Amino acid sequence: MTRAKPKDRPRDKDERIAAYKALLQDYIDRRPSGMRLKIARAIGKHKSFVSQITNPAYPVPIPARHLETIFKICHFSPEERDSFLAAYGAAHPGQSEAPGSGPGRPPAGKTLQIELPAFKDADTAREVEQAIQEMAQRIIGLAARR
Repeated sequence: MTRAKPKDRPRDKDERIAAYKALLQDYIDRRPSGMRLKIARAIGKHKSFVSQITNPAYPVPIPARHLETIFKICHFSPEERDSFLAAYGAAHPGQSEAPGSGPGRPPAGKTLQIELPAFKDADTAREVEQAIQEMAQRIIGLAARR
């Protein structure tokens, strides 16, 4: 007679979440400063949310829908991506495939690049970029409701 596998204890799952978040934190710390803010803007969240999902001390898991964006923003190498996805898969077995792949999953999102002119000052450039991102998030939100 075979015994059913015991369900994960909360602590075990929290430890696996902390493991992949530690990897992510290490990878982000190797990048130029400001990476968390770039991620926050790209996923349409506040920087404090990104701090929570990248800090192993917080048990907040990283939503699978944000992984591909994080990989692109941070320019993960194939090795970094593979090691992160292996750790992520250990913590979330039902989501171990790469985002956007596998049966029943929607296709991966599309990245749209917009060329902006060179602005005379950095404040104007930031304001224009933020306005475009906010407008895009509103339009995407409206389309997602359909």
